[in-house]
Amino acid sequence: MFASGHPTPHQRSLRSRRWRPFLRRVVLGGLGVLLLYGPINLALAQALWPTPDGILVLGGHPHREATAARWARLHPSLRVWSSSGLGPDQAYPIFDALGVSRDRVTLDYQAVDTVTNFTTLVKAFKSQHVHHLYLVTSDYHMPRARAIATVILGSHRIAFTPVIAPSMEPAESPLRICRDVLRSWLWLTTGWSGASLGAGFRDV
Repeated sequence: MFASGHPTPHQRSLRSRRWRPFLRRVVLGGLGVLLLYGPINLALAQALWPTPDGILVLGGHPHREATAARWARLHPSLRVWSSSGLGPDQAYPIFDALGVSRDRVTLDYQAVDTVTNFTTLVKAFKSQHVHHLYLVTSDYHMPRARAIATVILGSHRIAFTPVIAPSMEPAESPLRICRDVLRSWLWLTTGWSGASLGAGFRDV
């Protein structure tokens, strides 16, 4: 009796087992490249553009705008972007009081949370050739902001230097940081930040 040209179930199983280690290496290698993409590009940006050429303040509390205004006064050539912070009637007087021209200040209200603070503005930074930002936010908020910025800004070769606004708030949980890092990678790979899932993400 002649053998059939079709592989038996046992043969198919053997072939599948041979391919599994290779596929695992490909998947793990791809994930490794993806995870390192932001940090590697961030390090490159910091080496190429060591001096900040803009200020980004993550809105949510008045002391952040106040810190950004003081920083803008110290660096009179830099523009300021405030992402979903105080309204114009509250924000502009803070900058006015320190002699920071309103022409230097952009108030942007697209963001609904910390991840979208970055995703809504990163294209504007690229189009305006901003390569290195002073990143201003509260002390308790900075670890999460830095983690998100590493993925989103870093992947676009935009460096950042943290500027802390002191507060009395407790530190954020590692779970919240991990959640938003995952959302940042989701946005980087799909263009969707996950913000539309509900108010649970809408924190600053």
